[in-house]
Amino acid sequence: MNLPRLLPPLLSIAVLIGLWHILSLTLQSPVLPAPLQVWNTLTGEIRSGQLQHHLGATLFRLVISFVIAMSLGSIIGIVLGMHEALNRVFDAWVTIALNVPALVTIILCYVWFGLNETAAVGAVVINKLPNVVVTFREGGRTLDRDLMDMAKAYRFGWLKTLRHVIWPQLFPFAIAAARTGIALIWKIILIVEIMGRSDGMGYQLHLYFQMFNVSGILAYTCAFIVVMQLTEYLLLKPLDARAKRWRK
Repeated sequence: MNLPRLLPPLLSIAVLIGLWHILSLTLQSPVLPAPLQVWNTLTGEIRSGQLQHHLGATLFRLVISFVIAMSLGSIIGIVLGMHEALNRVFDAWVTIALNVPALVTIILCYVWFGLNETAAVGAVVINKLPNVVVTFREGGRTLDRDLMDMAKAYRFGWLKTLRHVIWPQLFPFAIAAARTGIALIWKIILIVEIMGRSDGMGYQLHLYFQMFNVSGILAYTCAFIVVMQLTEYLLLKPLDARAKRWRK
């Protein structure tokens, strides 16, 4: 990304921090610390290694949950999208899974499997899986039957058909599922960590909430936002541009 394109968002963030600073000076309240105070807290957490430890624990859970949910969800979604009879049978299951509150799933996983890492990751996967299934099911329905017939006529193998016929058509749906998935998984992981883990961003935010340390809450929130923005600009946007290049 070149400088002219970077300038507007950087100026916008600078204005936001300026407004935050003015408001904190006006209120003079411990519930809204100044940006510099939050920055000092953030650098202190980095020097102590606490931020890296808790952020690393959350990222580990995010990656594991994301990979499992995307892998299972894509397979199930494609199968349901390509076989309407199967979809009519399991559509009610997908609808029920979509409407079960995330909090209920988290509580049940902790009750059934204990307060451990498996239950934490399982709760996140169960919450994300239905969304991936629905997205890929729509992709499976839009697959070009003529191209599928052509693959059969040329006797493509299963792997070659998946790589050259199915996957290029499903790539935009995969990007959509990934983008919404990361945002959703972040939020669910924070709740999972608040309720049953002894490390991670959610655990640390809950600890600072109990201590009424607003500066600490904002420091971890800023770190969280930076990671999300880096993920968006360095990973998701390039993949999204690749998915749309056929339109040019």
